Amino acid sequence: MTAPDGLPPLREVIARHGLAARRALGQNFLLDLNLTARSARIAGDLTGADVLEVGPGPGGLTRALLAAGARHVVAVEKDARCLPALGEIAANWPGRLTVIAGDALSAEVEGQLAAPVKVVANLPYNVGTELLLRWLTPPVWPPFWHSLTLMFQREVAERIVARPGSKAYGRLALLAQWRAEPRIALTLPPAAFTPPPKVSSAVVHLVALPAPRFPADPATLARLTAAAFGQRRKMLRASLRGLAPRIEAVLAGVGIDPTARAEDIALEAFCALARALDTDRGA
Repeated sequence: MTAPDGLPPLREVIARHGLAARRALGQNFLLDLNLTARSARIAGDLTGADVLEVGPGPGGLTRALLAAGARHVVAVEKDARCLPALGEIAANWPGRLTVIAGDALSAEVEGQLAAPVKVVANLPYNVGTELLLRWLTPPVWPPFWHSLTLMFQREVAERIVARPGSKAYGRLALLAQWRAEPRIALTLPPAAFTPPPKVSSAVVHLVALPAPRFPADPATLARLTAAAFGQRRKMLRASLRGLAPRIEAVLAGVGIDPTARAEDIALEAFCALARALDTDRGA
């Protein structure tokens, strides 16, 4: 039995190519083509857009992206076992799929993509957060991508959209919400995957803002948030002492109680504090 795109069902592809998921590669395959199609739709209209996919595995999401009309899909796959299956998809969609064999953390892909670019991926759990941070902290902004539609462990997804005062609120939420508009668009139970992971998953959709939400130097904000949340149980006057000798005065100057903790401070206040730290160093 073939799927609507004329290719075999994913279970047959996996069996034929011996693609048992490997824990070391963070692999959990989503085999339901209805669910992969839903993930592709979350990214919006793909016609006229290039798509970057990381960790396509046997190609379920890849097929959904092509069927949804993506102009060109660039798929980066580290597992050499998956390359023949992806080659069959490329042959079925001539000229629209480029497969790069390699590690997404080191592969050079931007030169193969033409704007507008959307990143859509069921990210391997072991590199998902690191890739997101890289996409959120490029040397220049706006970035090469227009939107990110990414599947994470649900706990990570909740950290991305978390608000001040919650246990999930931290550096990841600040960096994501400073430069993008994130939302959780879909949640999936472990049973949706093969093999089932121990946790639920969620698809997060982030749209890049044309400029950061509030002005701040990226390097200063990065240092500030790392220090603040690296010791999140401490009061800010203690966790940030290494950033400025007169940190209590700097905090008070932007209206932040020096005895407050990082999890209670909103993004706008962190950005104001970053600007104040730069001013204090230059004084």
